[in-house]
Amino acid sequence: MAVDRKLLEILCCPVTKVPVTPLSKENLVKLNDAISRAAVHYVDGRKVDAPLEEALVTENGKTIYPVRSGIPVMLQDEGIAADQVPGLSVK
Repeated sequence: MAVDRKLLEILCCPVTKVPVTPLSKENLVKLNDAISRAAVHYVDGRKVDAPLEEALVTENGKTIYPVRSGIPVMLQDEGIAADQVPGLSVK
């Protein structure tokens, strides 16, 4: 379930206030591949233990936020540093 476009217009990173956009399907595949190798952690240090169906990324390409059941999880501790994923090109 895709995030509503009107909601996307107002969403931003809770830390930096940088706007977010949907993570491309290509980059979602790369992220989920890294998750399957147990190579991805949330900002708070917990391992991301399940693949994501959808995600949002800050426009500066630094932080990824999961979307669960069509609902963006815009919590600081749920952020994922994008530099953990080799080959991710989000800028």
